Amino acid sequence: MSLAGASLAGLLLAAGCSAPAAPPDPATPDIRETLDHRAAAVVHHDESAYLAAFGPAATTLRRAERAEFENLAEVPLRSWTYHLTGVRRSGTRATATADLRYRIAGYDTSPVSTPRTLELAEHGGRWYVTADRPGKGGARQLWQQGRVSVVRGSRSLVLGVGQDAATLHGIAAAADKAVPAVDSAWPGAWARRVVVLVPGSVDAMAELLGAPTASYRGIAAVTTGETGSSATASTAPADRVIVNPDAYGLLGAFGRGVVLTHETTHVATRTATSAATPTWLSEGFADWVAYRGSGRTAAEIAPELQDAVRLGRLPAALPADQDFAFGSDADQLAQAYEGGWLACELIAGHWGEKRLTDFYRAVGAHDGRAGAVEDAMHDVLSTTPDDFTARWRDYLRQRLG
Repeated sequence: MSLAGASLAGLLLAAGCSAPAAPPDPATPDIRETLDHRAAAVVHHDESAYLAAFGPAATTLRRAERAEFENLAEVPLRSWTYHLTGVRRSGTRATATADLRYRIAGYDTSPVSTPRTLELAEHGGRWYVTADRPGKGGARQLWQQGRVSVVRGSRSLVLGVGQDAATLHGIAAAADKAVPAVDSAWPGAWARRVVVLVPGSVDAMAELLGAPTASYRGIAAVTTGETGSSATASTAPADRVIVNPDAYGLLGAFGRGVVLTHETTHVATRTATSAATPTWLSEGFADWVAYRGSGRTAAEIAPELQDAVRLGRLPAALPADQDFAFGSDADQLAQAYEGGWLACELIAGHWGEKRLTDFYRAVGAHDGRAGAVEDAMHDVLSTTPDDFTARWRDYLRQRLG
């Protein structure tokens, strides 16, 4: 907002007034009705009703939309709605912005939300969709990449495109083992089930995330979802674990289990994770859960950090958030994860596993990053950041020296 605009806003507020909201476009109710019919057709698997939203003349579009509708055929949708957020109209043409919100039956207690921009045209007194694309900050969806195959595990649902059945069943089996492993380490309410998306390639994965491929080339999986301590297990938007099939496929059975347990930990802890949570804690805790009880040595789990310690390059401080950036130096990234894991292992070993989870929750419940770790260390661990850092550095020497 310009300075003049800010001053005007201040005067309006000072006078107890506000600028009048623009009246809704008269076509808005009819456009909303078109989108409601389209949404109902998706949920009820009614192809003719779904295609009717695109009008009789849109042959090419209808062909593409028929393919997308068929791609969704196996996905067990519980709901699919469009929350209309704006309409700009010029005569018989309009552009609508909306949040597509959908839930998968048996897995999502709250919907996934993704912004969409829809072009529409009026014909014969009705509005028809002529284009549908990701909105600002949105990305392509899995079913827009091809036909979705569905594998149901005992605690997981795996949705894949361009993957063979054996691959998807293997991922479901690993996810089914990850859920109880996480549940035993993270007490409290969470969904205790996970939805895993497996696109056809790392390029397709990046499309789902709306990010450059290079950011994820060496990353085996990520978890999507909004963080925030105000959310609860029943109201938080649904998470998705997205697998990079290229990197994941290079791992052995142990590595695959670690990856899915790590990502499932993010699903479980998300409602306790907030902007106050440093990345070393969120990623370190997920690794601590993933390696917990594995029998692997510190040298096996943290080889990059061990090399640094033995070369006299002991870290001076806990890893900073930027050390975890995708696409950064591979050795630095590995050392950041390893350092976070050892910090959480130190807390679990010295103060106890319950204190570790209590500490995690206390940090996430803080009203901001400033003071969050300091206050939680004081209240839960009866220590200070300086004392903890010194203990952590000693622990690195002990475990890796």
